[in-house]
Amino acid sequence: LAMQEELNQFEKSKVWTLVPKPKGKSIIGTKWVFRNKKDEHGNIVRNKARLVAQGYNQQEGIDFDETFAPVARLEAIRLILAFACHKKFLLYQMDVKSAFLNGTLSEEVYVKQPPGFEHAEFPDYVFKLSKALYGLKQAPRAWYDCLSKFLIDQKFRRGKIDKTLFLKGEGSDLLIVQIYVDDIIFGSTNSKVCKEFSELMKGEFEMSNMGELTYFLGLQITQTKDGTFINQSKYTKDLIAKFGLQNAKSISTPMAANAYLDPDCDSTDVNATLYRSMIGGLLYLTASRPDIMFSVCLCARFQSKPKESHLLAVKRILRYLKGTVDLGIWYSNESSFVLNAYCDADYGGCKVTRKSTSGACQFLGDMLISWSSKKQNSVAQSTTEAEYISAGSCCAQVLWIKQQVEDFGYEVKDTPIYCDNSSAINISKNPVLHGRTKHIEIRHHFIRDHIEKGDINLSFIPTDLQIADIFTKPLDTTKFIHFRRELKMQNLSDTA
Repeated sequence: LAMQEELNQFEKSKVWTLVPKPKGKSIIGTKWVFRNKKDEHGNIVRNKARLVAQGYNQQEGIDFDETFAPVARLEAIRLILAFACHKKFLLYQMDVKSAFLNGTLSEEVYVKQPPGFEHAEFPDYVFKLSKALYGLKQAPRAWYDCLSKFLIDQKFRRGKIDKTLFLKGEGSDLLIVQIYVDDIIFGSTNSKVCKEFSELMKGEFEMSNMGELTYFLGLQITQTKDGTFINQSKYTKDLIAKFGLQNAKSISTPMAANAYLDPDCDSTDVNATLYRSMIGGLLYLTASRPDIMFSVCLCARFQSKPKESHLLAVKRILRYLKGTVDLGIWYSNESSFVLNAYCDADYGGCKVTRKSTSGACQFLGDMLISWSSKKQNSVAQSTTEAEYISAGSCCAQVLWIKQQVEDFGYEVKDTPIYCDNSSAINISKNPVLHGRTKHIEIRHHFIRDHIEKGDINLSFIPTDLQIADIFTKPLDTTKFIHFRRELKMQNLSDTA
């Protein structure tokens, strides 16, 4: 029944035409894919059957030309959640049914008839596609072109940097639309405008799953009168159960303060596939759990030849998660919308390469928008250089957020970036090239230009107040929990 519904949708959308098999043309295979669609609680809400093209057989320049389609960053999703929270309006979501079937193809593409549904009179015929089919290399691009053209025709303007963000002014009200492939988030300061947009979309596309935003890209989102709570508790529980640690004893920090990880060549090898699977699962969890960012990124450096000591470190992270399953990020309605950031670096933190680790986090008011923990590309020759490079990386992220915020109608100037190294701050403000800076690559000096323009302001902060410390090194329990609170990480029940 589900397969027949899918084919009926193809006929309704005029996706293809049955034609004799052309000579000298590549014919792409098709197959059926079945899956259960679940909600944030793991309950099955729909059984789906989808016909997909075997696009891996396509050849560039023959079957397709352009495939790129912009995709929203997770920071962009959190930014919209923060903006809606600040303006005290609800966000809604909608899902376009068979979205890719709306994208018109510019290339000549042929596919085989669906398995089990071959035409009785012309079993050797093929379908010539006029619209995109799931699995085709160019399908995401075709859908994005179709949707963006429709929105622009409706007087929406596209974000200056984020091309998946569309905005429309309705008098003194603002309507925001964020696209992630076929999932759409939207909201407005006027609920009437939201209803009008919903009707507009339903008139053009076949929609489903419309309602308040509760579950998006694996993030569980709870919108309340006091604010918004973001977490991944269901995913966390599934991850712990997947690796058999549901009965393990929980622990207070994801990594010991004196943790020391190196290649450990003399230790016993472990299953590399299992180790990489654990790292992959944990990396996805960092979308709402900045407290494990450093630990996961450190363990991820040893995926090529994981040893027993590395596996124990990863299991410790899972044991920490077991005791903090419901922890998430809280956005308060009372928060301001002023951009500020913190940056830090651990000098020579990597015991293998002696490269430093950069850490940074960016806030709007006290709402955490983005964070990072990354090993630097080159070996720093001093603590000052490591901190300076970290400040430059943080500045780049601040400029991206600044542009996004300006799209929402906020003017951002003189954004403070807090650093706990006075020498790095002095170098950023001093244009003179002297012995202490001549070895720093030119690309890191762009931060000076933005300080002169007034875009950012690099300010000193004592190390004890440097929140970004949590992204650069293992911390003791007291300091770790303190910084975790500063990141506004808590349980939903604690917000009451």
